[in-house]
Formats: sequence, C-alpha cells, structure tokens
Amino acid sequence: MVYYHDLYTNASLGDYFRVMWHGLPLDLSLAGYLTAIPGILLIASAWTNSSILRRIRQGYFGVIAFVMACLFIIDLGLYGFWGFRLDATPIFYFFSSPKDAMASVSFWFVLLGILAILIYAAILYCIFYCVLIREKKPLKIPYRRQNVSLALLLLTAALFIPIRGGFSVSTMNLSKVYFSQDQRMNHAAINPAFSFMYSATHQNNFDKQYRFMDPKIADELFAEMVDKPVAVTDSIPQLLNTQRPNIIFIILESFSTHLMETFGGQPNVAVNMDKFAKEGVLFSNFYGSSFRTDRGLASIISGYPGQPSTSIMKYPEKTDKLPSIPRSLKNAGYSLEYYYGGDADFTNMRSYLVSSGIEKIISDKDFPLSERTGKWGAQDHVLFQRLMKDLKEEKQEEPFLKLVQTSSSHEPFEVPFHRLDDKVLNSFAYADSCVGDFVKQYQETPLWKNTLFVLVPDHQGAYPYPIENPLDGQTIPLILIGGAIKQPLVVDTYASQIDIAATLLAQLGLPHDEFTFSKNILNPGSPHFAYFTRPDYFGMITADNQLVYNLDANTVQLDEGTAKGANLEKGKAFLQKLYDDLAKR
Repeated sequence: MVYYHDLYTNASLGDYFRVMWHGLPLDLSLAGYLTAIPGILLIASAWTNSSILRRIRQGYFGVIAFVMACLFIIDLGLYGFWGFRLDATPIFYFFSSPKDAMASVSFWFVLLGILAILIYAAILYCIFYCVLIREKKPLKIPYRRQNVSLALLLLTAALFIPIRGGFSVSTMNLSKVYFSQDQRMNHAAINPAFSFMYSATHQNNFDKQYRFMDPKIADELFAEMVDKPVAVTDSIPQLLNTQRPNIIFIILESFSTHLMETFGGQPNVAVNMDKFAKEGVLFSNFYGSSFRTDRGLASIISGYPGQPSTSIMKYPEKTDKLPSIPRSLKNAGYSLEYYYGGDADFTNMRSYLVSSGIEKIISDKDFPLSERTGKWGAQDHVLFQRLMKDLKEEKQEEPFLKLVQTSSSHEPFEVPFHRLDDKVLNSFAYADSCVGDFVKQYQETPLWKNTLFVLVPDHQGAYPYPIENPLDGQTIPLILIGGAIKQPLVVDTYASQIDIAATLLAQLGLPHDEFTFSKNILNPGSPHFAYFTRPDYFGMITADNQLVYNLDANTVQLDEGTAKGANLEKGKAFLQKLYDDLAKR
C-alpha cells in the first residue's frame, strides 16, 4: 500500500490496520507451513547435539529468507502491471519464454529488483539468525528427552490449526482475507507467498486443455451457439408486470426434479415446490451446469459454465473479471444482500461474492453460536427467520436483490424436522418447508406485489443415488413466482443455469452482452440447448439430440434423439472456447 500509494490515496490509517488484521489468517497459515521443519529439527535436537542440525537449520532459514524475499519483491514489482497479487503465472511465463516475460520491464527495473531481493533476504536472515539460529548457550540434551520430544511433537502438530485456518468446514484460502467492496483493499490483505503457494498447487494450463479442433473451427461453431439479437418480427413473452421488481433468489442446496411430483418424481417431499410450479413460471427442461456449489453459483450469478477440471472460484483474479447479475442490477439502482447459514469463505465464495458486487454478506458468523446447530452452520429455518426479521425491521431500499443460499439438504442430512422416515428425503422436505413458510409469510407483506422469486438449485445431488443415466443427474427445476409474475406458464425450452442471467436481464430491459455464454431462453432467435460438465464428461442437450461425451475415455457415452451425434462437435467447441475464455480471464 505504501509502494502503490497512488492507488490508496483515499485509504485512512484505519484502513491500513484493517488490511493487516484481515490478512493475518494467511500470514499465520504461511508461518505454520514454514515452522513445520524447524519444529522437526527441534525435536531431533532433544536427542543429539550434533553440529549437523545447526548447519541444516542455517541452510533452511537461508533458503526461506531468499525465497520469501524473491516472492515479496516480485509481487511488489508485478502488481502494477497485472492488478492482482502474485500467483504461479510468472513461472509459466518465464519458462515458456524468458525473453517475452522480461520484455515489458527495463534493465534497471530488473537490476533494482535483484538488489532489493538481496537486501530483503539479508535483513530477513539477520532476524532469523538473531532470534532463531544463534545459540546464546550451548544446547544440551534434556534430562527427560522422551517427555520433551512428546511435548515438541504435539506443539509441531498443532501447527495444523493455523495452516488449515481453524476447525471450520473450509480450509485456508484467499477468500479468508476478502472484507471490502474495494478490491484493492482485498488485494493488499493477501499474503503473496501464500497466494503463490496456493496457485502453484492448483495450477492448470487452461489454454492447453480440451483442444478438440482447430481454433477457427471452434470459433465458427461457437458463434452459432451464442445469444442472438432480438429480431423485429420476434415476439418475446413478457413474464413480469413491472420492469423493476424486487428480486429474491433462493438457491436450493442439491435439489432436483426427482424430488418433485410435478416431474414424475417422489410425491409428498417438495410439496411447496410442486405448489409453486403450478402457480408460477416453470421451466420444464432445465439442467444444472455442474455438480458442486462453487460451480453452480458462478453459473447462476455470472452465467459462467462449470468446468470439468477446475472451478473458476478458486481463482479470485479471474472471478474479479466475471460479469454478474448483482453488478448489473446494482448499476440499475438495486441494493444487494447475500444470506447463507454456512461459511462464506468456503471455496473462495466470499471473494467471488464481493467481486460480484454484493454489498452485505450474512453468513454463519452473523448468527449466535446457539443457532449454528447444523454441520454447515445455521439451519435453513433460522436463515429464513433472519431474512424475514431483517425485511421487517430494516427500511428496505427498493428495488432490492437478495440472494439466499440454503444448506441443510446436504450431508449429513441432520435437520430439526421429522416428517419422512428416509433421512435424505426428510432433509429435502425440511428445506422445502422452510422455503414454503418464508414465502407464505412474505405474501402477507406489502412487498409481495412487486417481488419476483427465482427458485433454483445450486446443483443436483444426494437423491437419487446412484444415478446411472448422466442426464438424470443434472435435471433441476427453475421456478419463478411472486406478485411480479403476470400469470402461470410452462416453458419447455431446453436451457441450463447459465441462461438465467440473459433471460432475467432481458425481462428487466437491461443489457446482457457481457455474459458471453448466457442465452435468453425466451428469445426464439437464439439457440436453445442445455450444457453441463462433470470431471469426466460434458453433456449437450437439445430437443433432437441428447449427447454426453466422456472426457476420460474420449468417447460418446450417451447419444439419443432424432438427430444422433448432432451435438458432438458443438459440445466440444463449446468446452474448448470455455477454456480459452478461462485462460484469458
């Protein structure tokens, strides 16, 4: 922040301390990693006073001082060029083309950088030497070395706590330090050495993956699959009776069509969702984009397809550049809030939400300990009670967008509800009842008549299990209800989560050009298909061809419909272009 003071001219002294405080978890985690080997050496010193240990200790701290100096100085030099903290990208750039990697910086810049690294490393090593290496008294083997060794072993093992980031569900990741709507503050809080280590262990060369065809052919095929402008002669159904409704997204953990009698699934489980399907707008041929929450959220909020080999949410520097429904609505005057009973840092969720423009995030830490009775935090009924309480007590800035993410219909399926004997189905029935109770209460408020509810799962999961047909493993409901809906309607067009963004924004009369992969489901001129991925396959579904391609075996796994094979090359081109886009983000 001092080096790039021009970027932080509006930062107060308090902001500097907030950056340090919120960045502390990554610092502690990195310190934990770096202390593990000295801990082992200390245990060994309880059994021998060999000078070899001292030389190993000196060498270790010398290497650490140099590596840390390199990472911190390189990060300092590159941030001005890239706008995000250090990751493993420089290694890839340097080893693929050292000349090009150094082409954008001057000789003197490099020379000053090397000098700064040497000075920084010398200072660090001096501190290490004075505090941790130099022996004020000769070390002696302790009298009860078994007890001393055990104590040191337990203390070294306890480093697991700061390394992992505590005892919560989520492990340490960059999301832990995100705290501000100002991305520069969040960037300043990131420990660059941790960022580099995390990226290096999660690194993929995306532009080298899934190369099915010549780039020009992929471009041509992909051009046929993107959203098209609305023709003058086209009639777009208008689902809403207002262009600026309040919007509440309810993102249902792991729900599927198999839980709804409406789709021929289990009766007497999701009774409220079945009721809503009759009262609102039901999309009857709708698919989840992937198989995990992080991928599902990016698909719903940013219209970005799930990736088989990674999750874009792991890379804050990439999610920073994604478009999002919240940001589009924020520009249109909406206030934004996110409600989740679990840990918002899980899979870098917080950094993604903040980057998406979310102003206020309510998560597990905002509920008293007595209310965090579930494995994932606050149970769903507590979550909706909090939302209703806030709606009644706080003066609502209309229009507003509120996104609510449920969590109780997830392993271990332990819920405060006992209507069904089957534990899994009972947890879904519980989540369904929580949504139903909330909507019923909301209907009694004046806000109902100008509100649109978007009910959509994050992905399909848990029931039924196992699923033999991969198509059955992706079918999910999308239902729109609320006083802002004109009339009940069934839309049987094939679509998936990535199409929510373009469809919703088009209904609101807002632009959606930046959502590259999203299509307006109601635009008759646009191509209509559902696309989904899992680690081992992708699927592309249209009315005349339902195709699944196995990525591990490089073979067609399923091919049904009147035009068999029609979606094979299109599906490959779509995935290739997705990874091209992922590489550029």
